[in-house]
Amino acid sequence: MHAAVTERIGSIIVVDRPEPPDPGPGEVLIRPEAVGICGSDYHFFTGELSDAAGGSQFPRVQGHEVAATIAALGRDCRDGLEVGQQVALWPLRACGDCYPCSVGRPNACDNFELIGIHRDGGLQEGLLTPQEQVFPIETSDGAIAAMAEPVSVAVRAVRRARISPGERVVVLGAGPIGQCVSVVAGELGAEVLMVDVQERRLELGRALGAQTCLWTTADEVVAAARDWAGPSGPPVAVDATGVPAAVRAMVDMVASAGRAVQVGMSTSEVALQIGSLTEKEIDVLGVSCANADDFAEAVAVVERNDAAIGRLISHEFTLAQAPDALRFAICNPTKVMKVVIRGG
Repeated sequence: MHAAVTERIGSIIVVDRPEPPDPGPGEVLIRPEAVGICGSDYHFFTGELSDAAGGSQFPRVQGHEVAATIAALGRDCRDGLEVGQQVALWPLRACGDCYPCSVGRPNACDNFELIGIHRDGGLQEGLLTPQEQVFPIETSDGAIAAMAEPVSVAVRAVRRARISPGERVVVLGAGPIGQCVSVVAGELGAEVLMVDVQERRLELGRALGAQTCLWTTADEVVAAARDWAGPSGPPVAVDATGVPAAVRAMVDMVASAGRAVQVGMSTSEVALQIGSLTEKEIDVLGVSCANADDFAEAVAVVERNDAAIGRLISHEFTLAQAPDALRFAICNPTKVMKVVIRGG
C-alpha cells in the first residue's frame, strides 16, 4: 500500500509499505478516505514541536484529521460498527493513570499519544486502530467527515468557555478552528464577532453566521469588541491564533468575571498586566485536544452542518501529491483555509 512518510524534518516521500495485518480483538482496519492538514502538521514537519509535544518522532506517517471506511472488524468489536461504514477517527490515546486522566480530563493526559504525531496516522491506504477511536459519521463527502477532528477542538473550547444562549463571544482568528468555534457557539444561540487580518476569511465567517471585525491594531480591536458587546466587554473571548498581540487583546477586552479561552498554539511569550487577572477576576482557560464525549458531539455538529463545514475546505490533493500538499499549505497561508488529502 502507499503511505506518505515524513522521514525527517522537512522531508516527506510517498513509499510502498506492507498492508496492515488482520485486525485483532477490538481492532478495526480502516481505509482512509480523506485527511485534513493543520498547523500541528506544519510544526511537526518543520521540527517546531518540542519533544514533550511529540517532536523528534521520525520517521512518521502524519495525519490526525482522518475520515475513513471500515474495511474489516476484529472479534469483540462493539455493536454499530460495520464493514463499509464511514467513520471519523478520534486521534487521542490517553494513559489512564496520570492526574488529568484521574479527574476525567484524558484530553490533557500527561502521557498522551496522537496518531500522526506519536503513532502513524492517516496518510496511508490502510490503518489498524482500536475500536474506541472509531466514530461512525454520515456526511455527503469524506473530506467533510475529516473535519470532525477540528470541530472537536471547537466543541472543547465552547464547553470550556461555558457559553450559553444569547452571550456575545469574540473569536480572534478566522482560520479553520476559529470558524469552527463560531459554528459551534452559534448553534448554542451565542452571537459571535470574528476578528482577523484577512478580509477573505472574514467574508467566509459572515457566510457562516458571524459578525466580523478587521484587525487593525490591538487597541482598536479591543475598543471595537467593547462597542459591539457593551462597555463591560464580551463575557467570552477566544483566541484561535496563538499570536501574542491577539492573546493580549483577548485578555484586555474580556469582561470582568468573563472567560478568556486560549485555543491557538504557539511557543511565543505574551506580556500581560497582572491586574487584568486579579482586578477583573477572569477565568483564563486553555484548550487541548478533545475527549471522547467532545468528539461524539463534533460528529453530530458536522452531520447537522454538512454544507457549512464543507465551505472550509479550500484545496484538495491526492495521496500521491501529499508532499506537494503539505508544502503548499505551509507556503500559502493567505490562500489556504483547509487542505485535504484524498486517500487511495
